[in-house]
Amino acid sequence: MSAVFADLRLLLRGRFSLAVLGVLLLLSGLAVITGLSIVGRQNAAIDRAADAQASDLAAVASEYGKPDGDAGYAAYYTFHPTWDRPSTLAFAAIGQRDIQPWILRVRLLGLQSQLYESETINPELTLPGPFDFAFVLLYLAPLVVIALMHDLVTGEREAGRLRLLASLPRRSLGPWWRRTLLRYGLTLAAAILPLWLGGLSHQAPATGLLVLTLAAALYLAIWFGLALTVAARASSSTASAMALVGSWIVLTLIVPGLASAAIARAVPVDRAIDLTLAQREHVHHGWDVPKSDTLTPFFAKHPEWRDTAPIVGRFHWKWYYAMHEAGDDAVSGQVAAYRESLRRRQTLSDALGWVTPAVALQGVMHRLADTDLAAQLAYQDSIHAFHERLKTFYYPYLFRGRPFTRADFDDLPTYAPRPAGGRTPSAPLLALALLAGLAFGAAALTLGRPGRLLR
Repeated sequence: MSAVFADLRLLLRGRFSLAVLGVLLLLSGLAVITGLSIVGRQNAAIDRAADAQASDLAAVASEYGKPDGDAGYAAYYTFHPTWDRPSTLAFAAIGQRDIQPWILRVRLLGLQSQLYESETINPELTLPGPFDFAFVLLYLAPLVVIALMHDLVTGEREAGRLRLLASLPRRSLGPWWRRTLLRYGLTLAAAILPLWLGGLSHQAPATGLLVLTLAAALYLAIWFGLALTVAARASSSTASAMALVGSWIVLTLIVPGLASAAIARAVPVDRAIDLTLAQREHVHHGWDVPKSDTLTPFFAKHPEWRDTAPIVGRFHWKWYYAMHEAGDDAVSGQVAAYRESLRRRQTLSDALGWVTPAVALQGVMHRLADTDLAAQLAYQDSIHAFHERLKTFYYPYLFRGRPFTRADFDDLPTYAPRPAGGRTPSAPLLALALLAGLAFGAAALTLGRPGRLLR
């Protein structure tokens, strides 16, 4: 135990080590504060939208809720808010909530064009991602490990103390393992402490924070194992630092980037905005063809409205909304292919986590925080279910010619948010544990040959 305290005093007396750990603590704290701020802004925007909806609906009801009101106008001018509140762990890993909509107002019009018309963000601007806890842990914490570990062995050799250390009797852990575990514990504490403070203040579940801590511990263990292996083999501190920085570039930037490009090439995905354009083209085409071209397939799909009164004149709301539903049906195959392609990309990316720790950690954090692709698709599914409820509500008024009065506005369907979907993913956690075991196994093999250290 005295050796541990001696190493701890030695480590903390070094201004560089203290500064590096302090910077990690500061960056982690700033990232947690940033994440909490982003989540707070999203929740506030959802609350403001809910408040504004009441006054907006009252105005529409006053204008179109007449005793002989037409449901077509009511459905056209009434927007229905849907929202996807961030989970209590979303502050740690913002994920796709940075680029995908989490609040959307929909009408009875074609749904597909409404789902994807908000995709106007330049994808190149989103490449760095938000500055959240996941960013600090993925990209910056390994640099702290490199700063603390690159001269662990070579520094003693360059100071002329290596042979003396190697000659000391071993009572328990050797000096290299002891010093490595000491640095590992301090680095993990500096990274995790702000996460726990932010999580507890945000009422995040303790189990979720524990899993995030486990994932962070395994990820840092990979880097400490790799750093110890390189430090024990390097001929100088400079060579060790260069090798570790090169490993960081390869493992966190080059391999994920090249793999992402390869996955994108292997599984091409159309732009979501193309679905909006395709749906609108089908709807616009409906104006140029006989109404029977729209209504015949619509009545085949909805035989309950087949005996509706014939349309007289150039326009009727029931034909208009049938045209929009036909537009949705026309692009349903493209939508299914688009979603399936996204899932295939996600599956391939998850498989990459077995060889790339950064991808595995990202998978754990985003799934646990419910901010990944699965969360976004689940939100879209809940909007689709709500849109079906709107059809069920409005169609009897439209196809039976029932007046839509002010009282009917009180019976409008309300959106039910999807249940929280965050869960602990076992596969990426297992991948992190496996990679950590391999990294420390390599370090153990290297340190098991004292002649390699003294050469």
